[in-house]
Amino acid sequence: MARFSRSSGSRLLYSLTTASSSSAAAAPSRLHGPQSTLASLLLLGGRCRHFSSGNLARAKEDKEPWWKESMGRLRNIGISAHIDSGKTTLTERILFYTGRIHEIHEVRGKDGVGAKMDSMDLEREKGITIQSAATYCTWNGYQVNIIDTPGHVDFTIEVERALRVLDGAILVLCSVGGVQSQSITVDRQMRRYEVPRLAFINKLDRMGADPWKVLNQARAKLRHHSAAVQAPIGLEEEFQGLVDLVKMKAYYFRGSNGEKVVSEEVPANMEDLVAEKRRELIEVVSEVDDKLAEAFLNDEPITPTDLEEAIRRATIARKFVPVFMGSAFKNKGVQPLLDGVLDYLPCPTEVRNYALDQNKKEEKVALSGTPNGPLVALAFKLEEGRFGQLTFLRIYEGVIRKGDFIINVNTGKKLKVPRLVRMHSDEMEDIQEAHAGQIVAVFGVDCASGDTFTDGSVRYTMTSMNVPEPVMSLAVSPVSKDSGGQKEDPTFRVGLDPESGQTIISGMGELHLDIYVERIRREYKVDATVGKPRVNFRETVTHRAEFDYLHKKQTGGQGQYGRVCGYVEPLPAGSPVKFEFENMIVGQAIPSGFIPAIEKGFREAANSGSLIGHPVENIRVVLTDGASHAVDSSELAFKLAAIYAFRQCYSAARPVILEPIMLVELKVPTEFQGTVAGDINKRKGVIVGNDQDGDDSVITAHVPLNNMFGYSTSLRSMTQGKGEFTMEYKEHAPVSQDVQMQLVNSHKASKGAE
Repeated sequence: MARFSRSSGSRLLYSLTTASSSSAAAAPSRLHGPQSTLASLLLLGGRCRHFSSGNLARAKEDKEPWWKESMGRLRNIGISAHIDSGKTTLTERILFYTGRIHEIHEVRGKDGVGAKMDSMDLEREKGITIQSAATYCTWNGYQVNIIDTPGHVDFTIEVERALRVLDGAILVLCSVGGVQSQSITVDRQMRRYEVPRLAFINKLDRMGADPWKVLNQARAKLRHHSAAVQAPIGLEEEFQGLVDLVKMKAYYFRGSNGEKVVSEEVPANMEDLVAEKRRELIEVVSEVDDKLAEAFLNDEPITPTDLEEAIRRATIARKFVPVFMGSAFKNKGVQPLLDGVLDYLPCPTEVRNYALDQNKKEEKVALSGTPNGPLVALAFKLEEGRFGQLTFLRIYEGVIRKGDFIINVNTGKKLKVPRLVRMHSDEMEDIQEAHAGQIVAVFGVDCASGDTFTDGSVRYTMTSMNVPEPVMSLAVSPVSKDSGGQKEDPTFRVGLDPESGQTIISGMGELHLDIYVERIRREYKVDATVGKPRVNFRETVTHRAEFDYLHKKQTGGQGQYGRVCGYVEPLPAGSPVKFEFENMIVGQAIPSGFIPAIEKGFREAANSGSLIGHPVENIRVVLTDGASHAVDSSELAFKLAAIYAFRQCYSAARPVILEPIMLVELKVPTEFQGTVAGDINKRKGVIVGNDQDGDDSVITAHVPLNNMFGYSTSLRSMTQGKGEFTMEYKEHAPVSQDVQMQLVNSHKASKGAE
C-alpha cells in the first residue's frame, strides 16, 4: 500500500508499507513502472528518504515518527518448550502462512526433506532441534524475527542466549503432556531474563487433549497469572476451530493447508461456555490492570478494544500470560497466534534493556532502543558456515551499515563490516543496513559469543550472559591439534592436556558431548575415539622436610658439580601462589647467576609428583646453603641437583593427593528431596544448605567430582526429569586414605604396563 502525505514546507514524503504477505491468502499486488523503482530503492535503503532539500533540523523532526512506526512494526520472539511439544512444526507453519516457504515438510517427514528450521543433518535424523536458527517473516505489515530454540536440557545455553536477545516469547505446551519438566526450566529462564510471554497449547487434535487441565497446571506449577483468550470448538478428532474470546468471533481454517481463515458467529451450543470463559478472562486481567478493573467494577460494557489494550499492557508488564490454542500439525490456530504476537507482545522500544558502562566501573545504563543513539550490538550466536564464521547480532541501539567500522568492546579490536545479511534458517539475503531492534548476521567478524560491538563513541557491554561451566570432560583422539578455536558454543571447551597429551573436550552433559563427537565425525570428517571421563587430581606436602643433595658427574672434559641444601614445607592456607621459591643463602656459597636455574629445576620437578604423577601445589622451597665448583659448576648441573633434591625429600614431606570438590546446586521438586539428599551422601557429598523456593527444594552440597560422573542421568531418573543441577569448581581437598592407596596402586600398575 503506497501513501503520499504533505508535510511542512510543501515537501513530499513517500512512504511504503508492505501488505500482508501471507501465502495464498493475500498475494501482494505488484508495483509497475516508476513506482516499482522507487519502492525497490526505498526497500533497499531500508529507510524512507525525504526527497527534498529542506534543512536538516526539520528533516530530523520528520524522522521521529518514522522510527516510531518502523520500530512499532517489529517483533523479536522466541518459541521455546519441552521437547516434542511441536515447536519446530509450529515455526514451520508460521513460515508457510507468512509466505516465507511455499510447502510444508514435517520434522520426521517421510519425504526426507525435514523441517526448514532443522538445518543440520544430525537434527533431521534425530528429529530434535539443536541450534536456534533465526528467521524473519512479515505478517500484516509487521516484521517478525523468530528464534527457534532447542528443548533439551543439555542445550540450555542456546535457550538462554536466545532469550537474552528476545523481546517476547511463545511458550508451547502440549495439550496431552501438559506442563513438563523442561517447560518449567524454560519458564524459569524466561523469568530470569524478564521476557513477556504468550502460551500456546498445541496438539488439540490428539487423543486425550485437555487444554483446561493444562491451563490449571500452568497456574499451579509455573505460577502463571493466566487465562485463555480462545476456546476450542470440539476436541481430539472433532477439533474444528476456535472462538476468539476477545472479539467474540468463531474462526474456522479451510483450504488444503488451513490457509483460509473463515470468521463466523459463535456456535449456539457454545454460547454459555464462551460467556463464562470471557468473564474469567476479564476478571483475571482486571486483577492486574487498573483501567480494566475500573470498568469491570462499574459494570460498564467492555469492548474488544478495551480488553485487547488491557491484555497488552498486562502482558508487557509481565503480570499476565494470555493462553492461545490450536494444532500446528493440523494447521489450525496458527494465524490467530500470529495476530496475538502482534497484538500482545512488545516491540523493541517497549522493553527496557541495560548495558554496563566499562568506563564507569560497569555502571548500569538504560539504552534508549532507538536508531538515534550510538551503535550497541550483541553477538549472541556464532556458526561456522560455508563462508567462514557467521555472527548473529541483536542491535539494541543505533544503526549498523555494510562497510562501517565497529569496535569489539570485549577485545578492543576495530573491525569493518564486510557483509550484512538477514537469516532464514541457513539461507541468507544481503542487506545494506539494519537499525535498533533488528536481528542480523555478519560475515568475517572475528569474535566470541557474548561480545558487544559499538561504533567507538561509548564503551558499553551488554550484561554478561549466564554461561554455565562445563561439567564433564572426555578425552578424544585423534582430533587435529588446531581444533581448539571453537567459539560457537561457549559451554563446549576444547583443550590439550599437558599431563597426558590427550585432547580433552568438556561440555554440559553426556548428550552434549555425544552430539559434538558426532559433529566432529560428520562436519570435519574426523573419526574420533572417545576415552572415559576423567578428573584432574593434584598433590601437595603436609610436613617440612630437609634436603641436601650433591650432583657430581665427571666425564672427559668439563664435569658437572652442584650442591643444594634447604627444606620444603607446605604454604600457609589461602596463599595467593601455588609454588614459592626463596633463596636464604648468606654470602656466595652458590654464585647468584645459578639461582634462577635452581628455581627452574624445582618448578620442573613440582610439575609431576611421585605419588600419581600429577602437579604438586601449595609448596614452598627454601634454599639455605650449597656448594659450587669454580670449573665444573653450570646452570644445567644446578638444575639437575634441584630436581633430584626435590625427589629425595618429597616422600619425607608426607605427600597427599588432592581431588577437585564441586559446589553442586540442585533444584528439585520437594517430593524428591529425600531421595536426592540420600544419593548425595552416598556419593560422599556434604550438604551445606537446603532452602525452599516455591514448590522446589534448593540443595547446596560439596561433592567430589570423581563421584559425579553420570549424575545428570541418575538425577533425571530420580526426579522424573524435573530436577536440574549446576556444578562449579570449589577447591581441591585431600582424598581419604583408602582412595589415596587405590589411586597410587592404579598409577603404579599403569606405569608398570607402559
